[in-house]
Amino acid sequence: MRFLAVLVLMTGSALAQVPTHAISLLGEPALPANFTHFPYANPDAPKGGEVTLGSVGSFDSFNPFIVRGTPAADAARVYDTLMRPNADEAETSYAHLAASVTLSADKKSVTFALRPEAKFHDGTPVTADDVAWTFETLREKGRPNYRQYYADIDKVIVDGPHHVSFHFRTDQNRELPSILGQLPVLPKHWWASRDFTKPLTEPPLGSGPYRVGKVEFGRTLVMERVADYWGRNLPTARGIDNFGTRRTEYFRDSTVALEAFKAGQTDYRSENVAKDWATAYDFPAVQKGLVKKELLRHRLPTGMQGFAFNTRRKLFQDVRVREALASVFDFEWENANLFYGAYTRTQSYFSNSALASTGVPEGAELALLEPFRAKLPASLFTQPFSLPVTDGSGNNRAQLRRALELLKAAGWDTKERKLVNQQGEAFSFEILLDSPSYERIALPYVQWLARLGIEARVRTVDPAQYQRLTDSFDYDMTESGVPQSDSPGNEQVGFWSCDSAKSEGSDNLMGVCNPVVEALLPKVIHAANHAELLAATHALDRVLLAGWYMVPQWYLQSVRVAYWDRFGRVDMPLRSGIAFDAWWIDPAKAAATDAARRMGN
Repeated sequence: MRFLAVLVLMTGSALAQVPTHAISLLGEPALPANFTHFPYANPDAPKGGEVTLGSVGSFDSFNPFIVRGTPAADAARVYDTLMRPNADEAETSYAHLAASVTLSADKKSVTFALRPEAKFHDGTPVTADDVAWTFETLREKGRPNYRQYYADIDKVIVDGPHHVSFHFRTDQNRELPSILGQLPVLPKHWWASRDFTKPLTEPPLGSGPYRVGKVEFGRTLVMERVADYWGRNLPTARGIDNFGTRRTEYFRDSTVALEAFKAGQTDYRSENVAKDWATAYDFPAVQKGLVKKELLRHRLPTGMQGFAFNTRRKLFQDVRVREALASVFDFEWENANLFYGAYTRTQSYFSNSALASTGVPEGAELALLEPFRAKLPASLFTQPFSLPVTDGSGNNRAQLRRALELLKAAGWDTKERKLVNQQGEAFSFEILLDSPSYERIALPYVQWLARLGIEARVRTVDPAQYQRLTDSFDYDMTESGVPQSDSPGNEQVGFWSCDSAKSEGSDNLMGVCNPVVEALLPKVIHAANHAELLAATHALDRVLLAGWYMVPQWYLQSVRVAYWDRFGRVDMPLRSGIAFDAWWIDPAKAAATDAARRMGN
């Protein structure tokens, strides 16, 4: 389940119709019903001050729920959700907009009891009718992933002004209460005179801790903290969302954004470029202690990152072609020469977790795969999956020879130093990127492909155009990531199903439509316990790896952050590595830092 928080789903007679304060897929919630605040939040944190953040790209809409438009990065902060996650706990969330949640004894419905004091910013109460309307609107008009997430929900019933029940088609989808807990609740009355399917250019009405303030589309967005926010004293909100204003400045590329941070135009930065982390942060403000640089360890699954093949393209429909192109990617060279040895090679779609497949299939996993033996490569059952390891010299001759063998078997051969098929058509394609920072990753790969006679080109576009192209699947290959959680579930349909492969704006960038994958998805979603989930994810992972839908790259087991020394925070290790929403402006530090910045230090 991606970015979902979730309910204690007990078994047998223990399933009582008793309201609870929290839901978790992986055991008992860590925090009791009478908890006062999240451990990483300071309930006495001062409110106020301004934080300025940077974002690369642009925005032209405040509606993040639809395919059309490019939404502002902070647009969803105006809305409350039924439950809120605990950043230091896997797959657990706590009642927020809802006062409690109740799972029926037959596991076929869940009821949320809303807090009567919950209000939208115009003073209108948040009601069960708003919840039901939001759900139906997202399912009918929202991005494709909403329809996929909600596929097993039969109906929603309003049981009064503060009670709403969701009824399921099956008792096997353990995630549904959790998925519904993350539902952002929108005001039905406000949207009655507006078209939800169109980009929104006026500030939206919400019930959350922030509202939209100053706006310059494509350049600046200011979010203002709601001083009388109805939920400010909830245990899920105390010590959270402390900044008086959150200003986001938009930059045309990551290099400009970094320079703006160094100049003190932005206050906080999460760094995802290893070279910049190693070389670009030795500037005077760091040397003087005005800017802090930290590497924060996390305990999160890291999913898969890599070059994604668009298998809708005829060029990439043969698995041998995809394996050949993946085999010539020299991770060891890139890690040593571009990333200062910072990364670990990704060998699984569920990397950095127990959900990743290892060895050869055995036991329950083998039982899941056995019916499909004829449809799977024989090596899947006899050899552990592994990626080639090079000496890092850049002379990857063994893998080039192996790649040429695979390409020849797929009908490609080299003529006059060009790779061509039997019709004489050259092997040529484009790698689509949304940031110049990825070019240094792609260009060496282009050179390695050229040794096979393949003409690969790199095309970098702005983030808004990139979004339009990827939503419509108009690309050959692109840099992509598939995030995962400790409890995969319904979102896997969006990643891998045949239906999502055809749905514009879906998360299935690779166009995966594989009958074995299709058969395994319900096994993941309907796993009755953790052992069944492990077997199902191991099997799914193994089949995806054998399909070579991506060129696997790497992952990092830490979060890189740099910030001007004007913040306070609870100093504790976190499962998520960082919980920036629980930071606050320290008035004394901010005054000293701001004075130094005004003097040009």
